[in-house]
Amino acid sequence: MSTMLAAPLSIVVPMFNEQENVAPLVDRVHEALAQYNGAWELLLVDDGSSDATVARARKARESYGTHVRPIPLTRNFGQTAAMQAGIDLARGEVIVTMDGDLQNDPIDIPRMVDRLLREDLDLVAGWRRDRKDNLWVRKVPSWLANRLIRRLTGVNLHDYGCSLKVFRAEVIKGVRLYGEMHRFIPAWLATQTAPSRIAEEVVTHHPRTAGTSKYGLSRTFRVVIDLLSVYFFMRFSARPAHFFGLLGTGFGLLGGLGMFYLLIEKLLGHDIGDRPLLLVSILFVLIAVQILTTGVLSEMLSRTYYESRNVRTYHLPVRFDAEGEHDAFLEPGGTSPAKTNTEGDR
Repeated sequence: MSTMLAAPLSIVVPMFNEQENVAPLVDRVHEALAQYNGAWELLLVDDGSSDATVARARKARESYGTHVRPIPLTRNFGQTAAMQAGIDLARGEVIVTMDGDLQNDPIDIPRMVDRLLREDLDLVAGWRRDRKDNLWVRKVPSWLANRLIRRLTGVNLHDYGCSLKVFRAEVIKGVRLYGEMHRFIPAWLATQTAPSRIAEEVVTHHPRTAGTSKYGLSRTFRVVIDLLSVYFFMRFSARPAHFFGLLGTGFGLLGGLGMFYLLIEKLLGHDIGDRPLLLVSILFVLIAVQILTTGVLSEMLSRTYYESRNVRTYHLPVRFDAEGEHDAFLEPGGTSPAKTNTEGDR
């Protein structure tokens, strides 16, 4: 560990109804980073849990110190928004994201951070090569989704769904996450940095031992829908008129050719009033006009999007902004000011 590179580190963990996993997670993170050479903090982002997740996160803060930062969102906004909240509030030069269900193992974090810094990368993504999940419900849909995502995005990673990822803060903070786009962070990151600066690392994966999974087969359909959005934004976010222009031109060309053919027929003395081709050609021309108009509107919306990127997808309690002003990192080999002797409570 002493030879590894280190930097101020922020670990972001979105949590939703994971009360049984809070204390074991915090313990494992401290064990994994006990010899870490840099300062670090742990952000436990509660995504509107209905159980005691927030209370246990605050108890962990009392036990370990102010480097453990509970971040309670006002309601359930979804994993992507919770992850974005943690990234926005992270203060480290390197940001780690991971799930709060203890299936990701914090022991992999120092190795991944070291690789990120040593190889001058912007992202090191986890690869659950020996995944401990149900074959048909989790593994097979994930395998299909990963192949489809690789094909459409051009970012060749084996495991897009693994939440354990290590980022350079300056890069990931330039990406805004919406909807359920946390699965596609490497693809979004590829719009900010070169794919050669994105790597993957085989990580440990454990079966879930407490709590219940928040995912099922229904997420496969959401992935497909989100992937269409990712593909559009990766290819046409700065030039949507090109996308709609191509479609509009195609319909306009077909409609124009049909109208030109009917014009020739009319000049030759044939009756075209009851020809189905007339209605189809008119319809295609109208569709072309609508699509081209949509392209112009999309171009205007695109400019608005790029000029208003400070809009948040989540809300924090009013009192929270001042609550974390004096939070401190846990320095290597040091003791946090709020550290208390509560070993028996854990």
